[in-house]
Amino acid sequence: MEWLDEYEKLVIRMNTPRVVIDNAVCPTATLVQVDSARKTGVLLEAVQVLADLDLSINKAYISSDGRWFMDVFHVTDRLGRKLTDDSVITYIEQSLGTWNEPARPAALEGLTALELTGADRTGLISEVFAVLADMACSVVESQAWTHRGRLGCLVFLRDEEVDTERMVRIEARLGHLLRGDSSAGGAVAAVPAAAVAHSDRRLHQLMSADRDHERASPTPAVSVQSWAERGYSVVTVQCRDRPKLLFDVVCTLTDMDYVVFHGTIDTTGEQAHQEFYIRHADGSPISSEAERQRVSQCLQDAIERRSLEGVRLELCTPDRPGLLSDVTRTFRENGLLVAQFEVSTKGDMASNVFYVTGAAGLAVDQSAIDAVRQRVGMDCLIAKENRPQLYQKAGAGDRNDSNGGGGGIGLFYLGNFVKRNLASLGLIKSCS
Repeated sequence: MEWLDEYEKLVIRMNTPRVVIDNAVCPTATLVQVDSARKTGVLLEAVQVLADLDLSINKAYISSDGRWFMDVFHVTDRLGRKLTDDSVITYIEQSLGTWNEPARPAALEGLTALELTGADRTGLISEVFAVLADMACSVVESQAWTHRGRLGCLVFLRDEEVDTERMVRIEARLGHLLRGDSSAGGAVAAVPAAAVAHSDRRLHQLMSADRDHERASPTPAVSVQSWAERGYSVVTVQCRDRPKLLFDVVCTLTDMDYVVFHGTIDTTGEQAHQEFYIRHADGSPISSEAERQRVSQCLQDAIERRSLEGVRLELCTPDRPGLLSDVTRTFRENGLLVAQFEVSTKGDMASNVFYVTGAAGLAVDQSAIDAVRQRVGMDCLIAKENRPQLYQKAGAGDRNDSNGGGGGIGLFYLGNFVKRNLASLGLIKSCS
């Protein structure tokens, strides 16, 4: 029995990631290294923790010998500075250096999550929040994305305000709103908040299941090729860089049950280049053209969903019943379409961010923004530029100048890749 206890301890140690954070090796970034014997989940957990802290991953190297995985991230804050805050460094170490997945934030305990999908239209979000206000439900947190005419939304409500009978009525009323007159349909489901492991990841899953695949805009350059000699499929992504880009890609590959064995991530100026050597969880590579197309399509969709189109409106004000209903109704009355939003409450304060566009995704008229701010409150509703140039979409000229558009994206460099990634100690000592 004593031997068994020691064996169990060994298994736990082998499956617990080892986290090393180094500020001395690279002059321009903090290196975060995560080593683990676990084949699945660790890469996504690491990227998720760094993304949730609003950190930039400028370069990354992923390598494996089939039994041991090592991920190295070159990380800065959003201003391009190395990590110097001890509390942030400690949080990363504690979050990643555990045997189990990161725990759900305690702030969401005692909550019920509503998962909404349906055809997007002007005023839909306003109508959703109006129904919840009419049912006397307090929205603690909420997040929504729109993509190619489809909506995915999460709403967290207090358990004590949504007993079984009331939830049945809420689901019926919201289901009617989401289905509307559209043949594409819509759906609403209530689940315990604990079942939503991560809001961004769950939104990807909801919208993928909702099949937001209709082609409607220029897409990121994604290729999926075969390296039959080594038994890998090679996924290459090249697009304009933006926050949480790596998370969106790794999340999609993980949810499609692929394991990343090797990879490189590089950001040069405004362009991001990501390359992943993947297999199925059973060790087999992608085996058909249809599967290659599905992986490419799903990655393109994941990259596009978090497009952050429109004008960013930040609302910080004391929380009150019906606040979201009133604010989003004001958007609708002034012809503004909510493309994305993120809602949170801390104590008695509401902190909300909305990305709004004109009707049908057109540019926003400044007079509409001014009218909304006058109505909601000039001091509490702040309008900001869309986003820094780094995260804007490339224009036609940019696409032509970037490696000839998508034409050269399939040219991956196998020799250089193997030399870089299998010489793992060398990776730690290099910033290039």
